[in-house]
Amino acid sequence: MNTVISSPYPLGATLDERGCNFSVHAPDARDVCLALFNDKNEFKTFKLDNFYGGIRHTYVEGVQEGQRYGYIAYTDKGPILLSDPYAKALDGPLTYTPPFQFETSFLMAKSVVRSGEFDWQGVKKPNIPREETVLFETHVKGVTQRHPELNEAEQGRYLGLVSPAMLNFYREQHITTVQLLPVAACMHEPHLLNMGKVNYWGYNPYLFMAPDPRYADVDAVNELKTAVRELHRHGIEVILDVVYNHTAEGGEGSTVFNLKGLDGRYYIKHSGHFANYTGCGNTVDLRYQPALNLVMDTLRYWVTEYQIDGFRFDLAATLGREGENFNPGAAFFKALAQDPILKTIKLIAEPWDIGPNGYQVGNFPFGWNECNDKLRDISRSFWRGDTGYLKEFATRLMGSRDIYSAAYWPFKMTVNYITYHDGFTLQDLVSYKQKHNDANGENNRDGHGDNRSANYGVEGDTADFLIRATREKQKRNFISTLLFSFGIPHILTADLLSHSQQGNNNAYCQDNDLSWLDWTPSVERDGFRRWVADMVRHRQRYMVPFIRAFSGRCRHRNRIHWRKASGAMMEHHDWNQQMALQLQIGIGKQGGQELLYLINPTDLPVSFHLPNKQKQSWKVLCNTNLRMIRHDQWKTREMSLSPMSMAILHCEHEPELTASHDAESQTA
Repeated sequence: MNTVISSPYPLGATLDERGCNFSVHAPDARDVCLALFNDKNEFKTFKLDNFYGGIRHTYVEGVQEGQRYGYIAYTDKGPILLSDPYAKALDGPLTYTPPFQFETSFLMAKSVVRSGEFDWQGVKKPNIPREETVLFETHVKGVTQRHPELNEAEQGRYLGLVSPAMLNFYREQHITTVQLLPVAACMHEPHLLNMGKVNYWGYNPYLFMAPDPRYADVDAVNELKTAVRELHRHGIEVILDVVYNHTAEGGEGSTVFNLKGLDGRYYIKHSGHFANYTGCGNTVDLRYQPALNLVMDTLRYWVTEYQIDGFRFDLAATLGREGENFNPGAAFFKALAQDPILKTIKLIAEPWDIGPNGYQVGNFPFGWNECNDKLRDISRSFWRGDTGYLKEFATRLMGSRDIYSAAYWPFKMTVNYITYHDGFTLQDLVSYKQKHNDANGENNRDGHGDNRSANYGVEGDTADFLIRATREKQKRNFISTLLFSFGIPHILTADLLSHSQQGNNNAYCQDNDLSWLDWTPSVERDGFRRWVADMVRHRQRYMVPFIRAFSGRCRHRNRIHWRKASGAMMEHHDWNQQMALQLQIGIGKQGGQELLYLINPTDLPVSFHLPNKQKQSWKVLCNTNLRMIRHDQWKTREMSLSPMSMAILHCEHEPELTASHDAESQTA
């Protein structure tokens, strides 16, 4: 018998010293009760006899942490067990045998009561400025599953992320921000379960607050918190990839896990049918207050209870939808902007979905950084040798200021990338001309068709030395472009190891060696990994000051010169040719630091006439034709660059050499 008055808020299961308050938003459930399960999967039911604005709640004395529970809704089709949308944990991995039936629900993983207590040991967040951020996209399981120095309890698990071997890897690679693919509990799509596959990437959320048990050895909650704490202890931020645009319940059909059975208004509907702006069967409607509350409460929970540093929002255009239209002033954006906990963290948008007017690059509010597919596509075409991309390549290199005004940097600055989890890895980008997704079971119909890739003579792996050398140089071209473009770089951790998915550009269901990173050493792979580490270090030392200088109020106090290889200034008609060019940028109106980009996308060697008005002594930060980074001081007036390569040079003037100034300036 209940002797304590229950409360509608907070939603979910909330422990105190006497028991637990259970509260669920369930206006559509005609008859619903709380079920508490014992170790034998037997349950006892409790009436939810208190009501407030569609919320049903009760208090049960004696409930302790670890109690398994769910909500039973009684329908015309019989009883169904629903998970708590606010559940903090699950008692096991998610799966079922299709087709979903109401009886199936009682065999699935149960919600678990958690207290939230955890010893953070006084470890503080790193609070890395946006301009210093380099995102390394990482899959919790994939990055450690095949690591030879990890024990079985660590491989593929949350704690594997903070094993001594992985911490040493982060340190060697100068990794200070990891962006984890979704860790919220994921249910696998019926067609994957029928094929014996899983949603490996995790983009099909079952619950928004519960960490996925499949990456835990014993306790997903404590193990993920431990991983975050230890990453923070070593100065590494954690960004979570989150999915709020849809849920695993899908659209039409009998699959009901929670929201459908509690309140159908969580989803956008047209004439009674589920809107499918996500390609996943349904679309969460953030115009609806309970749906907005669920998302906001979840984000606050991750930040307060897990100390998460920021979020990357999958198909984020959906979050600003008002029916068929996107609104940058939508309720979700306003709620975030006024929230004292959430408005200061990093917010990264994938700024599109597949619905009408779904491509919204550049249209998110101040404080959001957006993934920029334009740099990806243009860089791929440019370095492949396609014609007509010179001018736009220059624009992307300078931070896509046609889309993201430098006045708002770094708080509205582009997130640049060449590769992402969806698409080719960097190794496959230079090894395959076509996608090879047959292993996914969809007859190679899935995955992006416009990859702008090249194989340089052989499809896939080859022993041909010249082809391999070309591929390695192209990889260096891409990474140099990425790290020394204005913006926030995003790098696939898989690319550090030159990992190949054998041409599969949509390995979302490949929970196997195709996706698990290959740590096998080789001269070529190890050399590239060290080269990238040096380039990340160079970015932090040499590029970050330029990003700061070119941002905000001081953005007009600097120098930008676009020149031909001869040293003559670029003319208007020159931008219509695929030609070698050089970019010279300087901090301040004269003197100070300068960077010089020598870019040769042609198939011939080119001799560059280096700027010398201030008698610069140029330090070579990289030459992508070389497998090793050499810090040569280049004091001659000429520098020859091999075909299809790039060099980046730096100089800092001595005080007595800062008097002269080249007034000629052009911008892309």
